[in-house]
Amino acid sequence: MVERNRPVAMVTGAARRIGAVIARTLHAAGYDLALHGWRSRDELDSLAAELQARRADSTLVLVADLGDPGCLPELVAATADRFGRLDALVNNASLFHPTPLDGTTAAQWDALFAVNARAPWLLAQAAAPHLSAARGSIVNVTDIYAERPLPRHSAYCMSKAALRMATSALAEELGPGVRVNAVAPGAILWPEGDAGADRAQTLARIPLARTGTPEEVAGAVLWLIQGATYMTGQTLRVDGGRLLGP
Repeated sequence: MVERNRPVAMVTGAARRIGAVIARTLHAAGYDLALHGWRSRDELDSLAAELQARRADSTLVLVADLGDPGCLPELVAATADRFGRLDALVNNASLFHPTPLDGTTAAQWDALFAVNARAPWLLAQAAAPHLSAARGSIVNVTDIYAERPLPRHSAYCMSKAALRMATSALAEELGPGVRVNAVAPGAILWPEGDAGADRAQTLARIPLARTGTPEEVAGAVLWLIQGATYMTGQTLRVDGGRLLGP
């Protein structure tokens, strides 16, 4: 382990979509990165190689199922062993699928809560001493549907509501040494496999009349880590005003 001057962030679910953009944004801002992924190993390795080409010795690849609680402290330990510090934890990884009341099993409910709520809490628990030493921060990626239910996604919404509450609770428990905030994206990227039948209706309910971009979410994450120095326990909506309307 070699102590280094560059700050270090761990990003879960970093291989694709919003997670990959968060990783690129933090790396461009000078962070070395522990990049976590699970089933997208090729994309994860490609991202790490891309960032390594931009700045040598700046990434660590972590492959783990966040539904397995036993592996979570090991992810933090591996990051601290490699970089000698941890300044930010971005809990971005998420499971998302419909959970209608008449067709959802207990196992599906457990899986959603394991990844979306339990894993961020256990990672925060393991990371807290390192983050406290660095006077660092945690950013959780929640969802606007933590506040307003999405039809036929009740268990998913509940899991994100739990993460939203964890943001507030951890902010109180870990202050003043560690700030804990959340970003709640609205319509950013359409779900994979979405046929798009409801897209026009969704856009009609957004005051800014467009989807957001992953870069806008990543910018909010970076600001909460670096710029929001008197902000903790808060959830920042990046939704174009979606929750203002019906």
